[in-house]
Amino acid sequence: MTKKIKLLKEFQPGRGYSKEDWDAVDSPELTEEELRQAKPFREAMPELYETLQRSRGRPRIESPKEAVTLRLDSETIQKFKSKGADWRARMAEALDKAAS
Repeated sequence: MTKKIKLLKEFQPGRGYSKEDWDAVDSPELTEEELRQAKPFREAMPELYETLQRSRGRPRIESPKEAVTLRLDSETIQKFKSKGADWRARMAEALDKAAS
């Protein structure tokens, strides 16, 4: 569901900008010809577009961790859990050490 935005035609105080700001903005509506000639943002400002695209989300890392499903004996899991909340990290260290 799209919320329709009501465009203001005259200055209204208390909306976060001054009368001087309102008067300084001159944005006439575009004509049909201007709309036809307009380039997409991606083409008009490619460097800025790429910068904005890259800045979303977490930065990519070189070697991300991979989620796996592994069935283990409950006794083994309890041994790791009994030594503290960081049991997953310690289990990963033990697997790394065993794989070396």
